[in-house]
Amino acid sequence: MKSIGGKDSIRGGGAMRLKGLVRKEALQILRDPSSLAIAFALPLILLLIFGYGVSLDAKDVPVALVVEAPSAETADFTGSFAESPYFEAMHADNIQEAEQAMRRGDVNGIVWLRGNFSREFFGADAAPIGVMVNGVDANTGRIIQGYLEGAWGNWLAQYAAAQGQALKLPVQVEQRIWFNPGLRSRDFLVPGLLAVIMTLIGALLTALVVAREWERGTMEALLVTPVRVREILLGKLIPYFFLGMGGLLLSVAMTVFLFDVPLRGSLWVLLTTSALFLLAALGMGLLISTVARDQFIAGQVAILSTFLPAFLLSGFIFDIGSMPAAIQVITHAIAARYFVAILQTVFLAGNVWSVIGVNALALVLIATFFLTLVRRRTRKRLD
Repeated sequence: MKSIGGKDSIRGGGAMRLKGLVRKEALQILRDPSSLAIAFALPLILLLIFGYGVSLDAKDVPVALVVEAPSAETADFTGSFAESPYFEAMHADNIQEAEQAMRRGDVNGIVWLRGNFSREFFGADAAPIGVMVNGVDANTGRIIQGYLEGAWGNWLAQYAAAQGQALKLPVQVEQRIWFNPGLRSRDFLVPGLLAVIMTLIGALLTALVVAREWERGTMEALLVTPVRVREILLGKLIPYFFLGMGGLLLSVAMTVFLFDVPLRGSLWVLLTTSALFLLAALGMGLLISTVARDQFIAGQVAILSTFLPAFLLSGFIFDIGSMPAAIQVITHAIAARYFVAILQTVFLAGNVWSVIGVNALALVLIATFFLTLVRRRTRKRLD
C-alpha cells in the first residue's frame, strides 16, 4: 500500500503549484498592457531616441577658411573641405573676421592659409598653415582637431602623388582600423545601449509588478496559500524572464537591421550571456520589491539604483579608464559594465573568449548574489 502525502506527492504538488503560478503570471502579463509596454515599447522608444539622437561623430562642423594669397594650391586644399562630410566651410576675408565668427559661435574651427603657403607647404620647416579650434567642449574640440589634421595629411599625400613627388615626412602613417572600420560611433553606442535597456526592463518588470500586487492586496492572498517562497520567486522570475528575452530579441533585430550594426559573433553566445544578465537584472528588481511596496517608490528606486549606474558607470558612453580610481572600483559592482563589454565584443569583434568568459563569470556571480539575497529576505509574513 502506497503512503499518501509522501515525498513524491509533495514534489508533484510543488510542480503543480509552480505551474499554476507561472500560468497566473502569464495571464496577468497578457491582461496588463504596462508589462508588455515595458518589455517591447520601452526598448523600441529608447533605441530610436538614443540610436538616432546620441552620436559621438562630428559631422558638418562649421569652419572658417582664411586664404591670404589665393593660388591653385590653396584652391585645391580648400576645395577638399567642400567634398568632406565632416566640414561645412565658410570663407572669411581675414583672420580677424574669422576670429569674430568663432567668438559668436558661428564656426568651431579656423583654417588660416598664410601668404607664403604655396611656396613653403612642401618645405622642411612647418607649413604656413594655422589651425584654431573652439575648445569649450573639449571632446568635440579634439575630434575637430583630428579631422583637420587628417584633412591636411590626406591632401598632402594626394597632391604629392599628383605631382609625382615623394611626400617627405618624418613618420609615414598607414592607418589600420580594427573592429569598427567605418568609425561610426553608432556601432559602438547601440550595442552598449542594449545593456542599459535590459537593465531598466529587468528591474522595472519585477519591481513594479510585485509592488502593484502589494498595493492591490493580491500578494497577501498569495502568502497565505500553501505555496513556498521558492515557488513564489520562480513563479515571478520565469514569465518575466521570457518576456525580457522577447524584448532583447526585438532590440537585437533593430540593432542589426535598422541601425546596420554588424553582429560578428555568435547569436547563441549573445543570447546566453544576455540570459545571465537578465537574471541579474530581475534579481535586482525583486530585491527592490522586497523594500518598496509602492509602485512609485519602486520605480524611483529602480531608476536610481539600476538605470543611472548602468548609463553612467558601465562604459556605455564614458570610458571607465578615464574615471577617478575610486569610481573605477565602484564600477566593478555594476552588472551592466560586464554586459557592455560582452555586447561590444560580440557585435564588433566576434567571439573573443578571453573577454566573454571573464565577464560572463562576473554576471553569474552577480546574478547568484542578488537571487540568493532575495531568497533570504523574502518571508511568508506580512510585516
